[in-house]
Amino acid sequence: MTTDESYRSVKSAGRALDVLEALATPDGPRSPVELSRALGIPKSSLHAILRTLLDREWVAADPTGTRFSVGLRALEVGATFLAGADVAALHEVTLDRLAECSGETVQLYRLDRGAVVLLARRDSAHIVRPVCAVGRRLPAHATAAGKALLAARSDEEVDRLLQWPLPAVTGRTVTTPEALRAELAAVRRRGWAEEWEECSPGLAAVAVAIPLREPAVDAISVAAPVDRLGPEARARLAAVLRETVAQARMARTLLAPNL
Repeated sequence: MTTDESYRSVKSAGRALDVLEALATPDGPRSPVELSRALGIPKSSLHAILRTLLDREWVAADPTGTRFSVGLRALEVGATFLAGADVAALHEVTLDRLAECSGETVQLYRLDRGAVVLLARRDSAHIVRPVCAVGRRLPAHATAAGKALLAARSDEEVDRLLQWPLPAVTGRTVTTPEALRAELAAVRRRGWAEEWEECSPGLAAVAVAIPLREPAVDAISVAAPVDRLGPEARARLAAVLRETVAQARMARTLLAPNL
């Protein structure tokens, strides 16, 4: 596996994954020119990659054939991950219960390096509510769920996961090591995390890490517009979420052989 041919094969696979990851964003369909500029892939190579991905239905083209987005095959593989890992099913009762008692949007996230990925959600019945697609990747430092999971790790582990300086998603996003460490210390003391317009203007959330593994890899958050998540509402929801953590610790003993 040290021949030039093998190396070219790996490089080509890496570029194909780069294209898929670039398309798996909320920015909408992208043109070959945009992809070539963003990824540094020559147009001739990019054309061949897109043709292959189109043929295998990993990528879809718009009616003009000039803009591309993620295809159905990617959805099928993502759904297979959720079904195989049984992640959403494991927390299904908890998500339903929290949605019913809070009346707000409940989301299940998993930590992936310096980001969190939305695995499942229960939507609020309110007309005005957070909208986030399953599979969406968000910066861990800018979300309540991400901060809950980062707080389950040491500062040294957090430094290895994140890339400094941290990007500012909004004007309220914590970006410095000192500020984030102080916030994570507060999360560890009180047992829950919060965000206030740090990831999306007008939205707030509270979250807890679910300790089924050590350290926790999943977190549940309750999110709502800021005018519905004032201090009293946050305190009430935090108490419910901490009860969820206590129940998860009890369940961990029974589920440990299968985790």
